[in-house]
Amino acid sequence: MDQLETHPGPLLVPVLVITEVAYLASERLGTEAEARFLADFAGAALIIEPLVGDDLLRIVELVWGYRDLRLGTVDASIIAAAERLALRTVATLDRRHFAAVRPRHAEAFDLLP
Repeated sequence: MDQLETHPGPLLVPVLVITEVAYLASERLGTEAEARFLADFAGAALIIEPLVGDDLLRIVELVWGYRDLRLGTVDASIIAAAERLALRTVATLDRRHFAAVRPRHAEAFDLLP
């Protein structure tokens, strides 16, 4: 995780990711970790990226198109936002899904960490 800690930031977080990460942080690391994650939005280390335009249609395409992989809505929302913003770098612990997906705007994602 050193790459994320030293990343100049800010990091964009698609809105659908927030609930999943807050839940996982709370369940696996405790309430303090959940609160620190949420506080990073107030401190501008993390920026909420809303769903816009055709993002939901793209999420549907990705969830259906990668149904054998069971990509899921949250991961698909990250991909849709990255495609819309032409971002190649994605921070994820889910290398299996993000390494398998072929984004519209690049040959592959650069995955951190």
